[in-house]
Amino acid sequence: MSASSSDSSGTTEAPAPVRSASVVNTEIRALWARAGGAGRALSSAEQERYQRLLVEWAAAVRADVVEAA
Repeated sequence: MSASSSDSSGTTEAPAPVRSASVVNTEIRALWARAGGAGRALSSAEQERYQRLLVEWAAAVRADVVEAA
């Protein structure tokens, strides 16, 4: 197996975050604002986007913590 192949489970590691946590947080807030606020349920497409943003935000926060250490 070549070095560029994924492991046998078919998963690959997520790339390092490119955007800062604050930038991603701003996008999360904008998504909720467009959706009508936290009192309204997100559509399925909005939920998918929100989940991707949360993963990206968490990775950015972890990167900030590692960098600070």
